[in-house]
Order: sequence, then structure tokens, then C-alpha cells
Amino acid sequence: MLDVQRDGTTLCDGVTRRDWLRVGGIGIGGLTLPQLIRARAQSSQSTRPAPAKSVIVLFNSGGIPHHESLDPKPDAPASVRGAFGAIATRTPGLLVGELIPRTALLTDRMAVVRTLVTGDNAHSTSGYQMLTGMPHVPLNRENARPGKPNDCPSLNGIVQALRPATFGLPASIVLPRLMANNNGQDPWPGTDAGLLGRRHDPWFLVCDPSDPQFQPPGSHLPPEVSTLRLDRRLSLLKQFGERLDDLDCNAMTGSYDHYQQQAIGLIAGGRARAAFDLSQEPDRIRDRYGRTKQGQSVLLARRLVEAGVSLVQVNWANFDKSRPNGGGWDTHIQHNESIQGWLLPVMDQVYSALIEDLSERGLLQETLVCWVAEFGHTPRFNARAGRDHWGRVFSIALAGGGIRGGTIHGTSDRLAAEPLADAVHPADYLATVFHCLGFEPETIVHDVEGRPHPISRGRVIESILT
Repeated sequence: MLDVQRDGTTLCDGVTRRDWLRVGGIGIGGLTLPQLIRARAQSSQSTRPAPAKSVIVLFNSGGIPHHESLDPKPDAPASVRGAFGAIATRTPGLLVGELIPRTALLTDRMAVVRTLVTGDNAHSTSGYQMLTGMPHVPLNRENARPGKPNDCPSLNGIVQALRPATFGLPASIVLPRLMANNNGQDPWPGTDAGLLGRRHDPWFLVCDPSDPQFQPPGSHLPPEVSTLRLDRRLSLLKQFGERLDDLDCNAMTGSYDHYQQQAIGLIAGGRARAAFDLSQEPDRIRDRYGRTKQGQSVLLARRLVEAGVSLVQVNWANFDKSRPNGGGWDTHIQHNESIQGWLLPVMDQVYSALIEDLSERGLLQETLVCWVAEFGHTPRFNARAGRDHWGRVFSIALAGGGIRGGTIHGTSDRLAAEPLADAVHPADYLATVFHCLGFEPETIVHDVEGRPHPISRGRVIESILT
């Protein structure tokens, strides 16, 4: 039992250090959410109006098959162009693959960048570059792990440092799975806040929003905590809240009650918790995105940015051991069957649903949507009818807040194997994202040792901006 009168080493108001630690660990049924919220509070303001209030990143880990989607080459040899044709779009001179017909009708709202270059053919290290804007040391290191010297902060971590939390929600959320090697066991480098410190890590949600029983992790009481027990704990926290108001010697204590109340708000209801309640969406909207894990994850991302979250990254969620390549984009075998059977049709549905939904709600002009991956795929098929990793050139698409629709940046060669003109590097893509959020590349953030770092060393892609 807690006893605030017992002897022991005391803090500046007379409370013992042991009791302070015990109070700090009470929480609500052992929830970690208050700690998460409290650790992510620091923010700074942008210095100019931002065309985008929020960003949704759709990250197709495993690679975008650019030959069959955003950069088809209908005049290339069959061994390069593949089995599928190209179709016209609403953008003059822009062809896309026939497997994304819904996207073809939306290119007037999109900018396609056809000359992304990482020079790296390994998932985790090319991915590190796309997430942070910095090349991994060394390049081409498969299954690389986080840590120095490769501890640059991700886009998610920097946004967490620059933007404030809103209504109990963090500035940056990643869902529904980690970006990781070995099916989620070993996170890629560059997925967190790195040298900025753990307090700026995004909120990682490993979840399945398509599950009818879905609830945000950490937002509900554990089974062993009854309502009566919750009430008692809240009463105890209130009593100590009065003492915490008088504590000035510890910088963290001044905000303790504030973050605890944010966590309570998420449990008890309110705007933050409502953002996760997909049952509030009409069936026609849920069906429009598709009742898949990926579709409902992207719908949840839309709800989160509506609730005020600055950045939501949706990592490709589908994993099915019964399918070639685990059902994912890493199509080393049976490439054509995979992209036709379940990859591009799902992506086409989800991406078009998001763009149209945001547009109909009047949110597209203030929401930047990025369709990206760690690399593309090889120009030629391998002996197993697959395409391998290719970081020498690939395509991405941006739409919405700050982006001039109907634009094409860069040209690849006739095989979509190398850039011919206007090469873009990951740092440039990220500099453009920051620009749309109202932060120029030279904006400074400080690491855990107080050293200054620019948020990007890239150049904004001016040709695709409004």
C-alpha cells in the first residue's frame, strides 16, 4: 500500500523518491498510453502557411512494379514490358498500366515522379533511404538493423518532433504493421525517431482494422480491471494530482496529469477514441475501400487525419503464406500472377477510394497522399518468372495538398531501367513532403545531445507543386 509519510530519500516537496516512482507507475490498469502521449509532446510551429495539414503515406514494402503501374513501356521488348498493356489517363501523354484503371481516371489530381533513385537493391537499406532521406552505410545490406551510424530520424519521427499532438492523438501514427524484416520481428533502420530520441517515435499500431472486434491497442481496460477498480485508481491519481501541481523540481511532473487525462479521454470516449471507430462509417464507404486489412487500414488513416493527426503511414499489410511471395510486393516468383491476382487490383481500389473520398469531403487539398515504396522492380524477368529488386530508377505518386495534379516529373529510359532526365533522390521527395507541411528543408531539429540537424538535405521538387 502506498504510504506518502514513510521515511526515505525525499524530493523537493517532501515526497519520497520511492513513493514518487510508485505513483508514476500506477497508471490506469497498467496502460502504457499515458507514457506514449507524454513522451511525444514537444513540438514547434512551421514558419509559413502550409498547403497540407496532414499526410497519408501508402508504403508498398516490397517495391512498386513500375513497369505495370506508373511507368509502362509499351514499345519495349516483351521480356521487359511484361504481359500487360498500357492505358491512357486524364493527363495528356501519361500512360499507366492496364491493371490500375481507377487510378487512370484520377491522374489529373496526381503528380507522377518517374525517376526516383536510391542506388540500393536491399529492402531495409533502400527503405532506410526512403524513410529518412539518407543513404545507409553501407548500401545493399539486407536485414540491416537500427543503430549508429544509421540512426537518422524517419519522416514520422521528424513530424512527431515538429507538430503537436491533437485531442489525445500523437502527431504521427504508423499502422497496421511494422516495417520490418522477417515478418515483423526485426524493424528496419529508419522507422523510428533515431537520434532525436524515443520521445519522438511515432505511435506504432500493430492491428487489423478489418476485424469486427478491432480496438486501438492500449485504449481499453485489461480484463482484470473492473469499472470499480478504475474509479478507485482515478480517485488515487486525483489525490496525487494535487501534490503533483506543487512539484517544480522535476520537469516531467508538470505535465504528468495532462497526459494522464489524455489517456483517460481515449479510454472513456471523445474525439480521439471516436477516430478509431470504423463502425461509424457507412457500409458503402467501407465497401468502397474494401473489407481487407489494407483497405480498412487506409480508411482508418483517413479518419485519423480528420481527427487531426499530422502523418499516418500505412504499411502494406497483406501477408498470406499460401500465395507466392507471401502475398506481397516482393515478387521474385510468379510476378504476373501476383500483380494481376491481388496486388494491383487491391492497390487500385484502395488508392482511388482514398483520393475520391478525400476529394468528396473537401479534404484532398489539405491532405498530401504519397504512394511510395523502397524501390522498384528489375526491367527483365528472372528465371522464375519474377522481377527482382531495382533501386536504380522507379516511380512514386503524390496527390493532394500542395501538389499540382496532371504532372509528370522525370523520364526513364526505354526499359525503365535508368533515369534519362531529372533524377530525384529520397531526400528530394522528403523535402517536398516537408515543404507541403510548411517546413523548409533547412528547418532545424535537435538530437538528444542538443546538436542541430536540418530536417532534410534534399531539394524541393518545384515542378510538381501548385
